[in-house]
Amino acid sequence: MLSYGRCLRAVSAPLGDGVAYAFDPELAAIAALIPVVETTDISVIRAWAAEMASAASRAEDLAGVDVRDVLVPSVGGEYDVPLRIYTPDAVVAPAAVYYVHGGGFILGSIDMFHGESARLARHLGVIVISVEYRLAPEHPYPAAIEDCYTGLVWIAENSATLGIDASRIAIHGSSAGGGLCAGLALLARDRGGPAITFQCLGVPQLDDRLETASMRQFDDTPMWARPQAVASWDAYLGQGMRSRPAVPIYAAPARATDLAGLPPAYVSVMEFDPLRDEGIAYAQALMQAGVSVELHAFPGTFHGSGMVEQASVSRREADELLVALRRALAL
Repeated sequence: MLSYGRCLRAVSAPLGDGVAYAFDPELAAIAALIPVVETTDISVIRAWAAEMASAASRAEDLAGVDVRDVLVPSVGGEYDVPLRIYTPDAVVAPAAVYYVHGGGFILGSIDMFHGESARLARHLGVIVISVEYRLAPEHPYPAAIEDCYTGLVWIAENSATLGIDASRIAIHGSSAGGGLCAGLALLARDRGGPAITFQCLGVPQLDDRLETASMRQFDDTPMWARPQAVASWDAYLGQGMRSRPAVPIYAAPARATDLAGLPPAYVSVMEFDPLRDEGIAYAQALMQAGVSVELHAFPGTFHGSGMVEQASVSRREADELLVALRRALAL
């Protein structure tokens, strides 16, 4: 019988220059099969993502959820921000989750995360609203965060029509979506905008400076590694802007020095993810500012490993998210 240590070595997936990561045994085989996608060619990665989304959409279960789309005019009226509203057949409370998808600021869509939004609505019994924000590099900062803010304001202003208590709106996103949610919480606070009752930040992308230990160390991990982070921030901020002092806190929330008055938070990080340490540091900074925070670090995982849904650690990750949202929304 193998010891735990030997078992980890036996299933570790060699990547890049041969470094082996001690992935959870249920994740290791999948990690070794994940293709390396070149993020410097936006068209290639978007085509890859669209193929993944198309395959996933064919298997999505939308039973028990009504879905409709709306277009929300931007503040100046120059363009419309698409929102998709998911209403479960069995609504248990007049609360809502505002969902901001991930994709490194350069890809992703309402359609790509259609199933995830529907599952949240069905499992929680509340309305979920997903936003289709504009993508970089065609639309660099502040396009994405302004689109997210436009959607949030619309939800608050139309809460009565939607059947939502405006004081029970949580925001949730993963990766770049988590970073946008963190920026959205800061922006809403500073603009005196809609109240946010809870911010749920999954593996959030928060820091353009790329100086943490995990960011320096993990340059060949599955799904997301340092090269992808570099390309992502360059696309979002513009070439030559990354790491400059002028980068706003709403783009890179890790730069914020005043976190007082922000909504309570749930922050999750994965062990072998370059974003790990910036997520931990942000959670600590929130706590030090007097914000209530729950921080979860999932062992043996990598960025996006939750896609291996049958793995025990992935099920635990998904369950913890639902527990946190239920508690925050008093469901």
